[in-house]
Amino acid sequence: MVLCSVIITAILFFTKDKILWLFGATENNIDYAMEYFIYILIGIPFFMFGGAFACVIRADGSPGFAMLSTLAGCVVNVILDPIAIFVLDMGMKGAAIATIVGQITTAIMHIYYLFHAKSFHLQKKDFLLSGSVLKRSLPLGISSFLTQVSITVNMTVLNNVLVAYGPQSEYGADIPLSVMGIVQKVFGIVVAVIVGIAAGSQPIVGYNYGAGEYGRVKKLYKTMIGAEAVVGIIATILFECFPLQITQIFGAQDGLYNEFSVLSFRIYLSTILLCCIQKATSIFMQALGKPVLSMGLSLMRDFVLCVPLVLLLPLKIGIYGPLFSAPIADIISFIAVIFVIIYLRKLLQPKKSKL
Repeated sequence: MVLCSVIITAILFFTKDKILWLFGATENNIDYAMEYFIYILIGIPFFMFGGAFACVIRADGSPGFAMLSTLAGCVVNVILDPIAIFVLDMGMKGAAIATIVGQITTAIMHIYYLFHAKSFHLQKKDFLLSGSVLKRSLPLGISSFLTQVSITVNMTVLNNVLVAYGPQSEYGADIPLSVMGIVQKVFGIVVAVIVGIAAGSQPIVGYNYGAGEYGRVKKLYKTMIGAEAVVGIIATILFECFPLQITQIFGAQDGLYNEFSVLSFRIYLSTILLCCIQKATSIFMQALGKPVLSMGLSLMRDFVLCVPLVLLLPLKIGIYGPLFSAPIADIISFIAVIFVIIYLRKLLQPKKSKL
């Protein structure tokens, strides 16, 4: 993991100009983006360490500590942000440094836990690569990796389409990009919640599936989907009824900015409930050791469907095209989820004794 983080950091540093333009940076914001990006690269190893070992800590039976360490990093970040930006007058550099300090805080807490784990004790041999371990873990890891890559590709294409079609609309070049940045951040918060619920159930699901307790696994799936549905319903109500209020949390605007904000929330996130169930089912399949199905569900929504829709819909309806890409992708991918649920019912049937 350390080697991967170093390689990734180096690649991002030497290609930072192209990456920022690729994600839709414009002449108006490229300087701010560059200042933030250069400093945030320093925190990549700590970010990767914190994310990876949070899963280990949860699997070791300490989900509370994993949550506490993550929250500690967030609290440190939130406290240091206004101090670095306004008191020390460090601007975007200050925001990046505050983020890095928060990531380091989480990483330090995780290091402490690893030397006080419940079910294992680290030895020198544990830091050596094992072919048998890689063979079992890589398929599941690649599934998550490709899922994240597909989300990144989708966001990249979306930003570039907004930059291309924005000047042709009444909203101009900056409004669509700024608004969708807010929408994506809020969407990311919801995704973090649903992923947290689903990922938190993975150790329990995997244990019961391995033990042949299929009745418990089905009950766990129903409970998880029920919780995800509640999150999706609450999010839908908020996005449909209070889009302007949510936008104003990120800064008060008026006129065309508010108009596009309301449209974006109400259209782009209108099927957030279906998205919650789809992503939760994908993670659940990963817990059952079905990486191909898990990866297929994720790639279907975020890459196979969203990317072509973002590119094609604007040809017919201009700047409004990208807004409809997510709802259409959610509906189609939810149909796939229904077939996966049918497969699950058959997979989790109690095995008949040969006697």
